[in-house]
Amino acid sequence: MEFVVQQALQQTQQSLAGLYDGNPKRKTNRPSAEKMLQAFCNLTLYFLPDSTIFVTPLSSVQKQILSLMKMPFALYQLDSVHCLT
Repeated sequence: MEFVVQQALQQTQQSLAGLYDGNPKRKTNRPSAEKMLQAFCNLTLYFLPDSTIFVTPLSSVQKQILSLMKMPFALYQLDSVHCLT
């Protein structure tokens, strides 16, 4: 994960911001896997009483990480799915 993201950042001459608590503007071109995974900790999967399931929307930093890893956003998105019980 670190290698892929760091290589993509180097190739595009970008930096990744939003990984550091208390300093959201701090940028890095060498993010650790731990920091990137922490960026996904605030995602919540909801199971509602009417059997609807949904996930909180992705933040811009989460979308940037997925994009750098060449992973589709759809991995973390559901469109109001009904659970079969």
